[in-house]
Amino acid sequence: MTNKCRVTIYIHMKYLFTGITLSACLALSSCQSESTNNKVETQTNVQQAEPNTPTATAPAQTEARPLPNIKDAAASIPQFKFYKVKSGIGFTNNDIAPNRNTAFILFDPNCGHCQEETKHLAANYAKIEDVNLYFVSMNDPALMSSFLETFGKELSGKKNVEVLYDRNQEFIQNFHIPKQFPANYVYGADGVLKSNWEGAKPIDQVIAEFTK
Repeated sequence: MTNKCRVTIYIHMKYLFTGITLSACLALSSCQSESTNNKVETQTNVQQAEPNTPTATAPAQTEARPLPNIKDAAASIPQFKFYKVKSGIGFTNNDIAPNRNTAFILFDPNCGHCQEETKHLAANYAKIEDVNLYFVSMNDPALMSSFLETFGKELSGKKNVEVLYDRNQEFIQNFHIPKQFPANYVYGADGVLKSNWEGAKPIDQVIAEFTK
């Protein structure tokens, strides 16, 4: 096996699949992605389950949702609703702790660079304890549930850290479509974008961007 983490990201919306195909939105090689399609194709007549409620069977209709042409990261934090992986509780703009920087990390649990960044952040938690740190992924919550415990146990359970499930593809719809993972977005206390980058970066530079 090569040292490249070759992963295809599928937009997981916690569906109980019956012959459903979600086209890949981001294809990764060495944790890099390319926008291979401007459409996310879904089939209808599928059953949708709420996060962390595997017995939910309420039918849901889905429609093809074209991706916007987002070249630059959102200049301010857009409206969103993600879901806490551990509890399934919704998490919106109103839940962001005020008066501090907020860092969103769009990641894939299987991406080696994402795992490494998380390990380094955990080892330097004392330097980022005053920063809101939100790990966001479209992957199946089952794959995300043990991510921090495995790669960043010092971050697990901290009040300023959340792992969030992007069930409805809102990040790539409203924030940005990155070409590499992890993709980092740092917003100030005023909600305005301070910096963003994609892919691996020395941890001292990451911490400097998170805290400046």
